[in-house]
Amino acid sequence: MCLCVTLVVGMVSAVNLAIPALSRSALHPSAESVMWVVDGYVVFFACLLIPGGALADRLGRKPVLAAGMGLFTAGCVLCAVAPGIGTVIVGRVVSGVGAAAVLPTTLALMVGGASADRRPRLVAVWASMTGVAAVLGNVGGGAAVQLGSWRALFWCVVPLSVAALILVVVFSPAPPRHDRPVSMVSAGLLTAGFLALLSGIVSGPQSGWGSARVLAGFGSAVVLLAAWTAWELRREHPMLDPRLFTVPVVRAGAVGMALAFVGMFGLFYVNGQYLQYAKGYSPLGAGVRLLPMAGALLLAPRCTAALERRAGARVTLGFGLAVLAAGLGTVSLVGPSTPYSLYALGVTLTAAGCGLATPLLSHGMMSALPAHRAGVGSGLQSLARELGSALGVAVSGSVVAGAFTAGLPAPLRGPGAPTTVPAAEQHLAAQGLTSPGLRHAVVTDFTDALDTAMRVLAVLVVAVGALVVAWYPSRQPRAADEQDG
Repeated sequence: MCLCVTLVVGMVSAVNLAIPALSRSALHPSAESVMWVVDGYVVFFACLLIPGGALADRLGRKPVLAAGMGLFTAGCVLCAVAPGIGTVIVGRVVSGVGAAAVLPTTLALMVGGASADRRPRLVAVWASMTGVAAVLGNVGGGAAVQLGSWRALFWCVVPLSVAALILVVVFSPAPPRHDRPVSMVSAGLLTAGFLALLSGIVSGPQSGWGSARVLAGFGSAVVLLAAWTAWELRREHPMLDPRLFTVPVVRAGAVGMALAFVGMFGLFYVNGQYLQYAKGYSPLGAGVRLLPMAGALLLAPRCTAALERRAGARVTLGFGLAVLAAGLGTVSLVGPSTPYSLYALGVTLTAAGCGLATPLLSHGMMSALPAHRAGVGSGLQSLARELGSALGVAVSGSVVAGAFTAGLPAPLRGPGAPTTVPAAEQHLAAQGLTSPGLRHAVVTDFTDALDTAMRVLAVLVVAVGALVVAWYPSRQPRAADEQDG
């Protein structure tokens, strides 16, 4: 189960280390295309998690997990052989669909047969693996790009995915099925709604925030998500009953999980770019320098229980979100000449805050549903996490792209202005402007844009985090089996 989780979650962050190589490749992707390479995977991953969990409950968790790993592998192969950036995005979407079948099923198989007293620990282990996988994905992605090209990243994943598929077939348990309906209309409306929302966010810097394209994206998102809510409320057996969000612990858990990963993956999106563009590290060197995040993500969840016993669940949750915001604020101080130690402190604090908060949020959501709905329960908290990841990438990438374009040196401004550092370098070379001062100005512009994005994320974490803490109960909720009994 942990290998499957590591692969599907790790590929969210591993691609971030390949962004500079992909941007410099013969495909010449725009900043918007690069964001869709990342978010094309994450948004389908997120929005199909609930249907994936429900489908696993209905058809059997073992066969659905195996099918998901097969799709994930096929998408990686498609990316590796892609002739154009559009095919890369399609391959990422295919892998995202497979990942949506994998992630909720792994947690459901882990906790489905466990006693009520063991569930919180199993959830904490699984939650820790999702966070650690994100950081290890950075190292693996950096190593693959260092040894080959951005295509090597996808080729390297294929044998690991095949090995995971074989292990699932041979060793995974096959618990009884639950006859529950699966609505493709619900899945379609939810996916389309969040695709429209992300389209509006991602298109903003290039098209203008008041443009018809952006307004149409946001308007469509409102209509589609409202239609999804109405459809689910009318169904006798909804896959995700919107009324669940009237329960404070569920609302706090879902919003808080999404918020933590908005901050975490908003930072992940720029990590590789900063360490390679501004600091000059190789892809592998950049990945290795993110390892302190893995240590923080491993250790912080183990501190959650001790802090909760001393200060209570609500205070512990608030402290975790405050540490996350402090980490983002620290990163917002960096520039081209900033020592690595300051950057390492910022990313480590961000990871530690996420690691402190997510076990409480995850267990709170799982406690709202009984054991036989474990697939949907795990899908609910995974949906919040992955949607937060997608929104974090979209917000961070859009703010960086907009601020970067606005602050370009004079020779690069005007119609068709570059939206990435490699594109700016190519424009300068094409004009015969090879002055080191101009290149430094481009990198400084990028780090200024990064700082702006981190400040936006930090403010968002503080503002929304206050609501999450207010909603969360002061005492840890009981497990679902106890509630049912």
